[in-house]
Amino acid sequence: MRSEVKALAIILLTSFGISSLALWALGLTHFIPQFFTLAMSDSINPCTFVIYTMLLIALSVREISRRRLYIIGASFITAVYISYYLLGVGLLYFAGRLPLWVAGVAAIIFGLYTIVTGLMEKSRVFGKSGLRKKIFSSDATLLGAFTLGVIVSTTLLPCSAGSYLVYAIIISKSGKTLAFLLLALYNLVFVLPLVVILLAMGSVTESKHFSQAMVRHSRELSVIAGILLIAIGIWVLTGASL
Repeated sequence: MRSEVKALAIILLTSFGISSLALWALGLTHFIPQFFTLAMSDSINPCTFVIYTMLLIALSVREISRRRLYIIGASFITAVYISYYLLGVGLLYFAGRLPLWVAGVAAIIFGLYTIVTGLMEKSRVFGKSGLRKKIFSSDATLLGAFTLGVIVSTTLLPCSAGSYLVYAIIISKSGKTLAFLLLALYNLVFVLPLVVILLAMGSVTESKHFSQAMVRHSRELSVIAGILLIAIGIWVLTGASL
């Protein structure tokens, strides 16, 4: 339990530190609370931990070395980052045509949906059985992990589309260059829990135990993520802007 709390603290503090420093450099310190709220509502999404747990279980069955774990894990996380970023670019072009108030309404709707499905313990991962087969049948290689990361990104998007769409609508009003930079920062915070699990745990077994613990607390994480989304929705609807 102590290691789980420590890992969560590392995730939160590192996420806040990186986002605060980056937004300060961009002259957007006023956006730090909203950015951190949106990015964390996505990165603590139980869907991410469910899929990563599958990967870690598959790796533990193969009894790979720690060095191999780092290589495969880094390849997987890199693929998720790149794929999720490119999906975000597509969302940006779509979101740019929507008025800002849509982000507020969408945030509240998705927030309520996240809370309800979390309390009902209803999975939001589409095609979980098919994805499980792909994970366990994939080769424990750099290319295999990267390919799997690309596949997983398309699976994660429907599960975390709420936060991502809301964020895309908000930053699309800030100009193209700044929007791309903010999208890159968002995705860095999004994959940070996976990086912490990979590096801070030290072994496949410890990483698997932590990720499984997060899955066991999926109800609580869903409620927290939903509340954060609703808070952002209220913030947008009260006339706030980037």
